[in-house]
Amino acid sequence: MNRKKHHKKTADNRRLIGGILIGLWILAFSIAIFFLFFSGKGSGEDETDTGEVSQGESLTEGEQGTEDPEEKEDPQSESNAIVAEKGAETEVTEILISQNASETDKVTLGIDVSKFQGTIDWKAVADAGIDFAMIRVGYRTQSGGEIREDTNARYNMQEATANGIQIGAYFFSTAVTEEEAAEEARWTANYISQYAVTYPVAYNCEGFENPENRQYELTVSERTDCAAAFLKEIYGKGYTPMFYASKSELEYDTKWETSRLERQFKIWVSQYPDLPYPETSASSYSGVYAMWQYTNNGSIAGIARPVDVNVAYFGYEDSADAQNPDTPETAEADVEALMNFQEVDETVTAKDSVNLRDIPSQGADSTVLRQLNNQETARRTGVSDSGWSRLIIDGERYYAVSNYLTTDLSYTPPVKEADDGLKTKFQKVSENVTPKIEINLRMLPSVTNPDAVVVATVKAGEVFVRTGINTDYGWSRVEYNGQTLYCVSSYLTTVE
Repeated sequence: MNRKKHHKKTADNRRLIGGILIGLWILAFSIAIFFLFFSGKGSGEDETDTGEVSQGESLTEGEQGTEDPEEKEDPQSESNAIVAEKGAETEVTEILISQNASETDKVTLGIDVSKFQGTIDWKAVADAGIDFAMIRVGYRTQSGGEIREDTNARYNMQEATANGIQIGAYFFSTAVTEEEAAEEARWTANYISQYAVTYPVAYNCEGFENPENRQYELTVSERTDCAAAFLKEIYGKGYTPMFYASKSELEYDTKWETSRLERQFKIWVSQYPDLPYPETSASSYSGVYAMWQYTNNGSIAGIARPVDVNVAYFGYEDSADAQNPDTPETAEADVEALMNFQEVDETVTAKDSVNLRDIPSQGADSTVLRQLNNQETARRTGVSDSGWSRLIIDGERYYAVSNYLTTDLSYTPPVKEADDGLKTKFQKVSENVTPKIEINLRMLPSVTNPDAVVVATVKAGEVFVRTGINTDYGWSRVEYNGQTLYCVSSYLTTVE
């Protein structure tokens, strides 16, 4: 009886020990699985490895652990990493990206342009190494609310594409309702549909704190609703949407509900450091961004005026196909883009003789097509505040310097005395002047005399002294680099 009890107790003890050992084995196995799983997950999804996270896309298993020591010295790679690190702090749901082009994490360099850059030599821009161009295609007026096209948009899209530069687009909005913003997006999508728009289509909205602006009474939330409506509509039309604003407007939801927008849309931030990219490797903006406009005073070959320059933390393997397969009509540059022409309808003649040109410029880019002489007439349809007239003769359009024209059809040229070797007489003055845009300085006060060669071409901002004015023919005598030269007075403005 006692031996049976002993055996029973021994068996019970063995079962207890066996159960404990099995439990310990299961616990050890569970711990091993736990560490194996989470160590693998952490090494495969490091948010600071690439700039892709700024676009709301997580990394794949094959993108971790392959740092190139040389790549750290590359300012572009450093910028990308900084953007990625900032992006990791923001909860991103799903960034809307068009599937019509294969996006990469290549850092690309681009410009954004409108008619205010004038006629661009896109081959020269391409040769300068520009990868992409964001082209303003239209805008809604700030007071009346009418949608208008940028008069150089089609030409810019056509020529940029023809020269191998990938294009995106932007629209300048003053929408006051979500319906208006969606209307702007539909207008934009239709306008660009025949072009290979690969880069994003951006929503640009500025000046809303001006009391004259129709958006002045909108709240931050209402403005953001308009932006979101535009961007969602653009995405629905097959394009990647992107939101543009300055760093000061984006930070801390100051002027836009950025924390809402950046969860769904690429952000394009503008900030202009003293030393632009790549000397300054990244914007100091604390939020997520995919593109950085780092200067508004860039100098790019082929563009006569200052231009915005951008770095994008993404690129594309190939250009997207146009949404509309129909070939667009050939577009011509708007030669009046940089000038404000007031429409008129009047008959004029030359005070003496005037060159008629293909564009309103005396530079090397213009061509003299014919001359208009005193007593010959032309129909003037426009006058610019920069000193040019638009003329129509036999159905053809020409441009002439306004000072050489008169509406007095009986005008007779004054008798020209040549006691000092010059037919043009000058009233003495002494004042500082600078070109309104650009001006040629010549050896003689003439554009027809072969001896009146151009000695220098001077741009706005460079100051020199005017020593004489002729009001009959519109010439100025100036001192420039120790030389006495001559130029058209209407191209100049005085400097205090």
